[in-house]
Amino acid sequence: MLLGQRGGFQLPLARPLRMIATIDDDDSVRKAMTSLLRSLGHSVVAFDSAEAFLDSDQVSTTTCLITDVQMPGMSGLDLQKRLIADGHRIPVIFLTGHPDETVRSRAFKAGALAFLSKPLGQQGLAEHLEKALKVK
Repeated sequence: MLLGQRGGFQLPLARPLRMIATIDDDDSVRKAMTSLLRSLGHSVVAFDSAEAFLDSDQVSTTTCLITDVQMPGMSGLDLQKRLIADGHRIPVIFLTGHPDETVRSRAFKAGALAFLSKPLGQQGLAEHLEKALKVK
């Protein structure tokens, strides 16, 4: 898709901004995830809780949400449920340090795109993230 011609060449349309939100109560995980996502070329906003994300102005502009499952206050699953109830259809990738099949099943039944165990590899996350960005 082209924006127009100028000086004998055509200017491509700018790629739409894709905002990835990441939520984790562990500061080191949050910083590492932010760094990894930026190294993959994404715009990132990070939060230390689900409540902080919901209180922000980023909910409506988030293209993909990467969230921890277990956090103080609202869990990642509760956040997913709340977003759906509020009409936000954001692809969700869950991260957990404590894999549990029951929790995993609940996440997928509610529409999660992925449920990954920590520590995770860059390649696995990148593949799921690309799928998420195609969904949105």
